[in-house]
Amino acid sequence: MSQTTDHAPGSAYVLFENVQKSYDGETLVVKDLNLSIAKGEFLTMLGPSGSGKTTCLMMLAGFESATHGNIVLNGERIDNVPPHKRGIGMVFQNYALFPHMSVAENLAFPLSVRNRPKSEIEEKVKRALNMVELPHLGDRMPAQLSGGQQQRVAVARALVFEPDLVLMDEPLGALDKNLREQMQYEIRHIHDQLGVTVVYVTHDQSEALTMSDRIAVFDDGVIQQLAPPSELYEHPKNAFVAAFIGENNTLKGTVESLDGETCDVRLEDGSVLKAQAVNVAAEGDRTTISLRPERVAVEPENGEYPNNFEAEVQELIYLGDHIRTRVKVCGNKEFIIKVPNAQRNKRMQAGETMRVGWAMEDCHALNAS
Repeated sequence: MSQTTDHAPGSAYVLFENVQKSYDGETLVVKDLNLSIAKGEFLTMLGPSGSGKTTCLMMLAGFESATHGNIVLNGERIDNVPPHKRGIGMVFQNYALFPHMSVAENLAFPLSVRNRPKSEIEEKVKRALNMVELPHLGDRMPAQLSGGQQQRVAVARALVFEPDLVLMDEPLGALDKNLREQMQYEIRHIHDQLGVTVVYVTHDQSEALTMSDRIAVFDDGVIQQLAPPSELYEHPKNAFVAAFIGENNTLKGTVESLDGETCDVRLEDGSVLKAQAVNVAAEGDRTTISLRPERVAVEPENGEYPNNFEAEVQELIYLGDHIRTRVKVCGNKEFIIKVPNAQRNKRMQAGETMRVGWAMEDCHALNAS
C-alpha cells in the first residue's frame, strides 16, 4: 500500500519518496512511504508502538538510514548528510540535557558548536529562556529543575539556534497529565509564534488532536490516513483509524443495499441501520459500523433520526460534565453513550430500557475489522 499526499512535491519542505526501512533485510517496518510536509506545518506521526512512526523520525534526523527511497529537505536530498549537518532541532522524551552544565550552558551549546560570537550566544540564550518563561533559572543545574522545567529547557535548546525544522519524539511522555496538557499548549503557541516546521511523534491521540495541523496515523509501517484532526475524528477512512482516534462504538454487519454514498446494513442481531458508505464496495460486503458516543441521542423525537433503537441500560458512570452510559443495543452490550449532565433522563437507570437514535451522517460503514 503506497501512501500519497495532499501537498504537491514542489511545495514540500520535507519529502519522503517511496521510503522503505528494514532492519533485518526481510521485514519492512516502513513500507513505501510517500509523505509531503509543508514549511511551517505542525505534523504529528501518531500510532501504536511498532507502527513505524519513530523510525520515520529517526530517518529524517539522520540517526537511521532508509533501506530504499529518498528523503528530501528543502529541495535537497539528505541521505548522505550526517545528523549534525542537517540543521535540525531535536527534543526527546528523556530531555537529554547535559547534567554537568547549567541551563544557560545547555542552551548555549548548540550555538557554541556552530561558532557563533559570544555576544550573539548570550542574546539568543536570554531570548530562549524568555520564550519558555524561565528567565530566572539560567544558572540552575538540570537536576535542580522539575520535570516540566527540564522539558521547557529541552524545547528551548532545540529552538535556540533558530532551525527551520524541529523533530519531537514523545517529548511529553514523562510528565503528569496536567503538566503534559499545559506543555501541549505551550509548544503549540511557540510553534505559532516562530512559524517553525515541527514533526512530532506520539502514541497519545488527544495530544495529536490538540497540537497538530495534520496527523499521519501509522499502523504496520503504513500511513492509514493523513488529515487535519477534525477530519480524522469525524471522517475516519477505515476501522483502524476509527478505533485509534477517540472513543468509538462498533457494530458488525453486512451491507444489504448500497445507494451511492449511503447504505443499509443488517447487523448480527437482525437490526437494519442506515450509514454512510465509506469503505464498502458492494452488497454482501462485511462491514464495521463506526459511531462516536457523543453522537447518540437519548429518547429522540419520533422520526428525528433514521436509526432509532431500543437500548437496555447496563451501567452509568458519573463524570461531572457528562454521564458515561453503557447500554445494550443492536446486540452490543458495550455500546457507550456520552450524555451531557443537563440532559440526564429519568429512565437512565441500570436495568431500564430507553430509546436511542443517531443520524445516518454520523454512522460510517467501514472495512470489516
